[in-house]
Amino acid sequence: MIIDSHTHIFPPEVIERRGMFAKRDSSFAFIYEDPKAKMITYEELIDEMDEVGVDKAIVCGFPWKSIDMCRQHNSYMMEAVSKYPERLIGLATVNPVAGSACDKELERCFQGGLRGIGEISADAQGFRLDGEATMGRIVHAAMEAEAFILLHVNEDVGHFYPGKTPTTPRSVYAFLEKFPDVTTILGHWGGGLIFYELMPEVAKVTSNVYYDTAASPFLYRPEIYRIGVEIAGAGRILFATDYPLLRIRRHLDEIDSARLTSSVRAAILGKNAMGLLGIEYGK
Repeated sequence: MIIDSHTHIFPPEVIERRGMFAKRDSSFAFIYEDPKAKMITYEELIDEMDEVGVDKAIVCGFPWKSIDMCRQHNSYMMEAVSKYPERLIGLATVNPVAGSACDKELERCFQGGLRGIGEISADAQGFRLDGEATMGRIVHAAMEAEAFILLHVNEDVGHFYPGKTPTTPRSVYAFLEKFPDVTTILGHWGGGLIFYELMPEVAKVTSNVYYDTAASPFLYRPEIYRIGVEIAGAGRILFATDYPLLRIRRHLDEIDSARLTSSVRAAILGKNAMGLLGIEYGK
């Protein structure tokens, strides 16, 4: 089974009126104001999955500052998983700055079939990852619902790209120290945090973390797969693409070029995500 653990879908209204939504949210404008920045509906995601042989996908929305926009996007996510319950696993997007409104929205989302929270971007949404009054309420809601959190993370060195934020391994590490018990996926190889697991104290703090490979061809050479497995083990790496940022096939081809063993390849492509999601092997 192949599971893409990090994709994005948007309501048709947002796609059709991106200029209006760019005026409402500067972080959205930063990435999507350019008409060349691709956004897709859930139907288009399913088409791509069918074309390349992906069985399931974890779908994210966008980390809006406005809780009203979060609600709108979450309703679309619930529609998506209702339409394709065997193919799509939906995540809720919320801004904890909204306080009790965030709590109510998460309750609605979990009741509506969403399985986790993310992709959270603290810098885009205006809070600290180690803040008890903000991020803490997301963590507690996730743990109560036996859900997981997907965090956006960037490298603090290297080339610039739209969406590169100050959320780097340092701030994520502070989050993991503060909230060690919640199951967390760190996007984009954790912004390189995986390399610091060579330090025993870091490996201890990150023991409850999964690293996803979203946008890997934009960031690292294919050797990252073998190096990541050597450092963190094959069981904590999730195949992810950030589609539609890059075509899914490009990621699959890169994994093929990494020359992994069949068991490691199977773990990264699907078995690890199956364990995270509670999906039995063979289903």
